[in-house]
Formats: sequence, C-alpha cells, structure tokens
Amino acid sequence: MHILQSVCALVFAFVMIIATASQAQMAVSITIAPPALPVYEQPPCPSAGYIWTPGYWAYGPDGYFWVPGTWVEVPAAGLLWTPGYWGWNNGVYVWNAGYWGPQVGFYGGIVYGYGYTGVGYQGGYWNNGQLYYNQSVNNVSTTNITNVYNKTVVNSTTVNYVSYNGGAGGTTAQPTPQERAAAQQKHVQATAVQVQHEQAAKADRNQLASVNHGQPPVAATPKPGALTGSGAVKASRAGAPYSPPVQRAASNPPAKPAPRPGTPAATPAAHPPVPHPPTASQPESAPRTENAPHPEAAPHTEAAPQPQAAPHPETAPHPEAAPHPEQAHPAPAPEKKPQPEEKPPQ
Repeated sequence: MHILQSVCALVFAFVMIIATASQAQMAVSITIAPPALPVYEQPPCPSAGYIWTPGYWAYGPDGYFWVPGTWVEVPAAGLLWTPGYWGWNNGVYVWNAGYWGPQVGFYGGIVYGYGYTGVGYQGGYWNNGQLYYNQSVNNVSTTNITNVYNKTVVNSTTVNYVSYNGGAGGTTAQPTPQERAAAQQKHVQATAVQVQHEQAAKADRNQLASVNHGQPPVAATPKPGALTGSGAVKASRAGAPYSPPVQRAASNPPAKPAPRPGTPAATPAAHPPVPHPPTASQPESAPRTENAPHPEAAPHTEAAPQPQAAPHPETAPHPEAAPHPEQAHPAPAPEKKPQPEEKPPQ
C-alpha cells in the first residue's frame, strides 16, 4: 500500500508539470523579423543529466533581446528539448515556445547547432535512464561524464544563421510526419530556471539587438541565469549584418501631425497683422501731419504716435488761433492813451 501511494504521488507530480501541445505557442507576434543567430562557442557541460538548450531571440517592450544558450538539467529522465522558433503566420511572426518531450518535434528547420541541425537532435540519446552525449557536437569532458560517444553529424542544410521560418528570407522547412506526431504528444513546459534565465536576459539591456547589433555580449552560459562570471561566453560575431527595424522608424514621423502645428501657427500669423487699432490711428495722424505744413507742427507729429495723444492734435488748431496776437500788434491802444494831452486847455 505504501509503495502504491508513492507511485501515485510521483505520477501526480509528473502530471502537474505536463502541458499539452496547444500551450506551446505563445501569443507574441510582430511584423519585424528577428536578427540572425550569432556565432558563439558552447561552454562545457557542467554535469551528467544536463542537456544543451540553444540560444534564441526573444521579444520584449524594447525589441528583440538574446536569450543565451545554456545547459539545463533535464526535468525527468527520457525527455529531450525541442527549441522554440519564430514562424511567419498570417502576416506576422509568431513565437512557438520550446518544450520537453520524449521526442524532438518541429522547430522551424532552424539550424541552432550543437546537435540541432534543423531536424531532430543529434547531440545525444537516452538509454536505460542514462543520457549519452555525442562528443562530436557537444563540449563534454570525460572527466566528469562517462556516457559519451562519437558520431559524425552530416548537416545537409546550408548554415546561414537564419532564426525564423517562413516569410522573406526565412527557412522553408515543413514538419515531417514524425514531427507532427511528436507535436500531438503531451509536453512539459520550460522549467522555472529556464523562465528565470529568459527574464535575466530581458533585464540586461546589453542583450538587446538594438544595443549589441546582433552580437550579444553573453551568447551562452554554463548554467541558466549565469550571465556574469568567467563561464559566460561572448558571441564572436553576428550571424549576419544587423538591420535595425525600419518599420518602427518609419512609423515615428507621421505626415499628419506636421501640418497641424503649422496651421495654427499660420492662423495667428494672420491675426497679428490685423491689429487694426494701430493702423487705424496711423491714417488719422497722417492727414494731420499733411494739414500741418508749419514746421512747428512737426514736433506735434512726434508726439502723435501715442494712440492716446491722438486727440490732442485736435486741439492743435489753437496755435492757429495764435495769429490773433499778430492782429494785436497793429492795435497801438497804449499809444493812443495820450489822452492826458487834452488837458492843455487849462
């Protein structure tokens, strides 16, 4: 009875981490193709029971970022890793997440290297609960790993470092019947350490393609999350010249907003010349300067520019009344006052 309960507990724990194939596709899609796969060396396998998971370009709020390839401890004996891949579908690139399963499924025909030739896995196999490593494609030391063999892998696919399937420039591979059958099997999702590994790469801005131009500073690690330290491997070069996303740059300068700021600037420009009050005052003062031929009236025109002083020139006719004192000069009234001269009759 105790043995039966233990078996049931193990079966239940294994079922809890099982995911169906329908969960292998993530709702991440974009119209910009990912960069080419960078060129890098595989770090040595840390211990038996680890399997190589190749690096890939993931997508975040700031664009594509490189998730380093790394050695991951297999969650259960007999499982192999099917890498994720970007696939062109209905006008967008959709990310198909990787998964664990008894057989390697379709991963877009992407040549990830180190046993992942685009079809299946040539880096190792399971035998009696033990994982055997192919030393011809894996960096495995026999000092700590004894289950090794050597088998030359013939790669019939041209290595071009393309990182996506379908679309312009992508691979044209289609799933084989064996891969279609593998897709129908129950799968185990990426482990917690794999998810944390991707999050660590996402948090490092140096892993962004827009920063490293397709040549990430950390291309591979000996274990998940070890993005720092002597074991981290830098990409030797980019798989292809990096092309920035021109679509994003083209969408930044829209044509419509440009005229909108221009038109409001044009309308106020038309209103300022309409300050009719100053122009209206000018014609009023202009005739006055013309009607005032006297040079003495010129100073009055200097004061005339003031809009409030405009009514004062109306009082300027008073200087014209000044001629009355000129009429007073011929009137020698005081000279005729010699009336006392009439006194001589005394």
